[in-house]
Amino acid sequence: MKDYKAYCLDLDGTVYRGTEPVTEAAAFVHRLQLKGIEPFFVTNNASMTQQQLNQKLARFGIETTESQIMSSAIAAAKYIKRWYPNRSVFMIGSDGLSQALEQEGISRVEKDADIVVMGIDPNVNYDKLATACLEVRKGAVFISTNRDLAFPSERGLVPGNGAFTTLVSVSTGVEPIYIGKPEGHMLDAIMYEHDFDKSDMVMIGDNYDTDILAGVHFEIDTVHVNTGVTPMEDVIKKDIQPTHVLEHLGFWDI
Repeated sequence: MKDYKAYCLDLDGTVYRGTEPVTEAAAFVHRLQLKGIEPFFVTNNASMTQQQLNQKLARFGIETTESQIMSSAIAAAKYIKRWYPNRSVFMIGSDGLSQALEQEGISRVEKDADIVVMGIDPNVNYDKLATACLEVRKGAVFISTNRDLAFPSERGLVPGNGAFTTLVSVSTGVEPIYIGKPEGHMLDAIMYEHDFDKSDMVMIGDNYDTDILAGVHFEIDTVHVNTGVTPMEDVIKKDIQPTHVLEHLGFWDI
């Protein structure tokens, strides 16, 4: 296995499982840091801020800086700033997306928006969804942080941002620009901001359909770890294989 400059790790299922750390992943991060390499943490979670994600990693013994954390909310804000500068946004979302837009200096409006961006919002209601539909029908660019139709909670699987995005898409007949994995926008933001080449980068994750395919779509190396969503026996049957498959990150000798 080659050495890289940008190690991009998924979070839930790769670095931790809910409230428990994946110990081999934490040790892998520490080995990288001892070599002077700060990995990136890449997550579809658009609800948490960089500070909240940083604090969660710290609880698992992983010390990093907020700038090394790339969520779909942060990537969405950076995408808007880069490709739609000085445009106004109508937002459905929570703290993670709100803070990301603010950090990039993006103005928010309640009507006549240039862009509609959707992230998970526990307080979503009919009026917010109706406004999103009306703005998209008027010509606003439609962006969504991720396709996740459901996500796990203490009550079981509950609707994810992708479910609400689909409602607006079906109502308006407009397909959104999705930012989160399996799209490559988060990886592109890391490459663009840090001036990496694709050959410098690797995507590491437990979910073939999001993490691995994000790396495949972005044309960088990938490493699947058998610590989360997709079992290794399923991965090795896929037509498109990861660059490497590991039981866990303890087997990667950095």
